[in-house]
Amino acid sequence: MEADFVIVGAGSAGCAMAYRLGEAGASIIVIEEGGSDIGPFIQMPGALSYPMNMPLYDWGLSSEPEPHLGNRRLATPRGRVIGGSSSINGMVYVRGHARDFDHWADQGAQGWSYADVLPYFRRMEHSHGAHSDYRGTDGPLHITRGPRSNPLFDAFIEAGRQAGYPVTDDYNGAAQEGFGPMEATIWKGRRWSAANAYLRPAMARGNVTLVRGLARRVVIAEGRATGVEVARRGGVEVISARREVVLAASSINSPKLLMLSGIGPANHLAEHGLPVIADRPGVGANLQDHLEVYMQFASRQPITLYKYWNLIGKGMIGAQWLFTKTGLGASNQFEACGFIRSRAGVDYPDIQYHFLPIAVRYDGKAAAEGHGFQAHVGPMRSPSRGEVRLRSADPAAPPMIRFNYMSTDQDWQDFRACIRLTREVFGQAAMAPFVKHEIQPGPGHETDAEIDAFIRDHAESAYHPCGTARMGRRDDPMAVVDPECRVIGVDGLRLADSSIFPRITNGNLNGPSIMVGEKAADHILGRSPLAPLNLPPVVAEDWQTAQR
Repeated sequence: MEADFVIVGAGSAGCAMAYRLGEAGASIIVIEEGGSDIGPFIQMPGALSYPMNMPLYDWGLSSEPEPHLGNRRLATPRGRVIGGSSSINGMVYVRGHARDFDHWADQGAQGWSYADVLPYFRRMEHSHGAHSDYRGTDGPLHITRGPRSNPLFDAFIEAGRQAGYPVTDDYNGAAQEGFGPMEATIWKGRRWSAANAYLRPAMARGNVTLVRGLARRVVIAEGRATGVEVARRGGVEVISARREVVLAASSINSPKLLMLSGIGPANHLAEHGLPVIADRPGVGANLQDHLEVYMQFASRQPITLYKYWNLIGKGMIGAQWLFTKTGLGASNQFEACGFIRSRAGVDYPDIQYHFLPIAVRYDGKAAAEGHGFQAHVGPMRSPSRGEVRLRSADPAAPPMIRFNYMSTDQDWQDFRACIRLTREVFGQAAMAPFVKHEIQPGPGHETDAEIDAFIRDHAESAYHPCGTARMGRRDDPMAVVDPECRVIGVDGLRLADSSIFPRITNGNLNGPSIMVGEKAADHILGRSPLAPLNLPPVVAEDWQTAQR
């Protein structure tokens, strides 16, 4: 088997690249270990808590014991299915802040400033909720907004306004800062994953082929990647690339695959008896993520989704969705959000809110108190850094993942601010008809020490790992790929997924991961990038002296 390009991973970036490379007339083989995404657990937005907890769709990874979080092992779901993590995520669509991408460029990712990436966000989007020069209207990725029919959504946004924050009509447009409607990759009541948006249309053209199998290593001959060794159908075979091999296997599995192929920190590779083809100490380093806690409140009124949290209620929602693709099952229920700054002197938001009209965990366990609601809140730019390392030279073995969460004083300061600022928002008049009392953290969590204890016991990953093969200048010893996504030290090999982020973006990572795939495709094809678009972001004028 051979093709012009072999892509490892049918996830957010991989699907986008397959679509654009195939559109240009090249032949593509996409290698994906996971199986079909057909079925209501993935396609029904309201069922989002199921696929990320199902071994059928998830790699089932977890961190090593985290020393600053009571040695807890935190779940690290990654999609093992067509569409990758875009098939098991919460479907929240956030591009990131303009300053995030300007920071990338400052760190050596030349050509990836906000002006450079904005045309790619526009190319990929079909925005149905917001329309402005910042937004795209004819791309493959449909972006919609929920109906916000539950009064709690608008009450949350109004509480933010009453607390002194801006209201933003489009956090993916000019102004991210503020409270407003949340956007989602949902279209006609279905999860609009990268598989639905990109891979299926690409395969329908006839020059993109999907191959199921576990990528074991990149085959490198005389310093050039020539194919990928794959375990499938009980044997091992090589799928050859006439032009290039492209890794898009996630920020956990892409660095693992590089190391298994002899590209990574020389000492670590030697520990596992692997030949060193390129000594790149940055492979697996710079691991970042978003942590969050669920601030939960009991409801005075029986208007939350708790009334459907039983077999009959879930059955009714599921039946309505199956037959009409409408109703509560057609929304991810993340329909209102907020982006704020933690303190004066922070120039753009570093705290994100997802509001949900039920008090429930990601794994689907509801709060014991019945009717309630919650805000997921956490800092956006933690200074903590972790790493991904090989557990063994066996390609089937899961890697060792150490996030090193909450390892700096700044992490704790920022997280305390999250909790105190959230309490202030929920204390506004707009929430008074709905807030009965705080469930979690609850009374007895007022001092720094008490809040820290709560964080230590309850902080969870928002499932946004990135940065483990960061992009930078070719002479930067810790860079893994150059600004054209070429792996430094090996010819014919590129990497394009959230691994290459120099620093984590503000918000959920599906949007920027797809953008990386879109832009990388132009680099792979040798095209001139889309012309920069100089539309400045709105930034609070008094950010140096005021928190809001």
